[in-house]
Amino acid sequence: MLGNVQLLIFLLLAVIMFALEVWALVDAATRPAPAFLAADKRTKNFWLALTGVAAAIGFIAIPPPLGLGLMGGFLQFVAVVPAAVYLADVRPAVRGYRPPRQGQGRGW
Repeated sequence: MLGNVQLLIFLLLAVIMFALEVWALVDAATRPAPAFLAADKRTKNFWLALTGVAAAIGFIAIPPPLGLGLMGGFLQFVAVVPAAVYLADVRPAVRGYRPPRQGQGRGW
């Protein structure tokens, strides 16, 4: 009984972490590339690669019966860190970006 509860909790945590990783990946993909440079937050491709790898690890690590359960445990918790950094630091910085108008400087 206790083992089933622990499995359900771990499965729920894995799905939540995967959802955060996918959210970060989709958000990074929808932001314009100049926004990242204007906010001094690396490049769009950097964040796409980082959140993409995190989402791939999160997907592979979801335990059965929903997933494969490969590379689970500690690596799964490490993979959510780039997504959390993106959502907590980069996303707010690039969200306010406006493309510069003719004759203006940066797009803020």
